[in-house]
Amino acid sequence: MSISAERKSALIKENAQNKSDTGSPEVQVAILSERIANLTEHFKTHKKDNHSRQGLLKMVSQRRRLLDYLKAHDEKRYNALIERLNLRR
Repeated sequence: MSISAERKSALIKENAQNKSDTGSPEVQVAILSERIANLTEHFKTHKKDNHSRQGLLKMVSQRRRLLDYLKAHDEKRYNALIERLNLRR
């Protein structure tokens, strides 16, 4: 359900604003999107795993807040991120 260190570092490289960037909204949204996708696959086989479902809902909510923040502060970066990650909005 968690993402590997290699995949996480690849996501950071793809979405970072500069080479030492690890905490920008783009990076955080990309990592959360990967974790959400992994958990969604997990629920296809483990339908009654309600404890993990609660964590999934928290991650979705956190991603939503980060996207709202990015849209309010820089809509161009927001639109580019939505397009790059293929998120519905």
